[in-house]
Amino acid sequence: MIYLDNGATSFPKPPGVSEAVARALANPASPGRSGHKPALEASRIVFRARKKLAGILGKADPERMVFTPNITWALNAAIKGIPLEKGAEVISTALEHNSTARPLRELEKAGAIVWKKIHPRENGLIEAADLLPLLSPRTKLLVLNHASNVTGALTPVEKMRRLCPDVPLILDAAQTAGAYPLEDFARHADVVCLTGHKGLLGPTGTGGLWIRPGVDVRPLAVGGSGSNSESLEHPDFLPDALEAGTLNTHGLAGLAAALDYLEERGIENIRRHELDLAGVLLGEAEGISGLRILGPSGNLENRVATVSVTLEGYSSSDLSSALESGYGIMTRAGLHCAPLAHEASGTFPGGATRFSFGPFNTPEDALAAAAALRELSGKRRAV
Repeated sequence: MIYLDNGATSFPKPPGVSEAVARALANPASPGRSGHKPALEASRIVFRARKKLAGILGKADPERMVFTPNITWALNAAIKGIPLEKGAEVISTALEHNSTARPLRELEKAGAIVWKKIHPRENGLIEAADLLPLLSPRTKLLVLNHASNVTGALTPVEKMRRLCPDVPLILDAAQTAGAYPLEDFARHADVVCLTGHKGLLGPTGTGGLWIRPGVDVRPLAVGGSGSNSESLEHPDFLPDALEAGTLNTHGLAGLAAALDYLEERGIENIRRHELDLAGVLLGEAEGISGLRILGPSGNLENRVATVSVTLEGYSSSDLSSALESGYGIMTRAGLHCAPLAHEASGTFPGGATRFSFGPFNTPEDALAAAAALRELSGKRRAV
């Protein structure tokens, strides 16, 4: 098996992750729910993961790192939790994942917001200058994905922030956390949303959001927190205010172990490795008859190691199936939960086939993918 679906869920996990999960599963207690030794150990597991994850953002305060079941929950919590006046204008890119697009659409349908979108240029890139015509005195929130999960294109977050420094910014780092250095992004964003099972190399069911001091995010859910149990009012301090219910201690133990690996190997080193692999695929695929590559080409610094393609004569699902059955290559086909990105790329509703590299892939994997595409191009058939 050649696994090239790391943009969905990374595989394999680093050494130590499954062992950390198993050790946590052997602990019978939950964090913050009792004072006995197993409960204290569970609390230490959670704190270690919280501190490690905050470390991804440089010197970010761990107490402002809130755990969620996934980044979808984190984005919903941020988008729906930042107070906005009725009719406020919210700007996103036209490359957003449904984890952002659907909450914004829900608010738009309810008449709560006016939703504006920045469309990519012909080269597939979002340009900061295209934000300017959309800004107005009623612009109250920016929600930006750091990198498209379809085209791999990076969003110029720093430049866009400078154009509207007083507008709160929510950053969707699903495709960059663990695969792109984020140490400076605690300065550029008011809320950074993360997921544990992609570039951070941890288990599924883990995610979170970091909230800048002074930013108010209302709870998406309230309930048990392990603190202020004497009151019917939910705690108003972080992280408890946004962590209703028992945390996924086992998953967070695995996430902390994965973060140990990232720290040891270095995220910048991982980025260079993954971009090199994407460069191999892009270079070898050049000139394949009927092949179209989505997103920016040329300068790899404008993207992450995600390469989506269409091949004449194949639907996206047929191409993905042929890659698996004939070559053992695992990819993802379809719309990738990002119909806006495919509309912008001209691949809606058929979608595309996505190759996404991870830290454990090799140049041989990229060469095999290119060779398979070249061979399949010679076996074209009607869709």
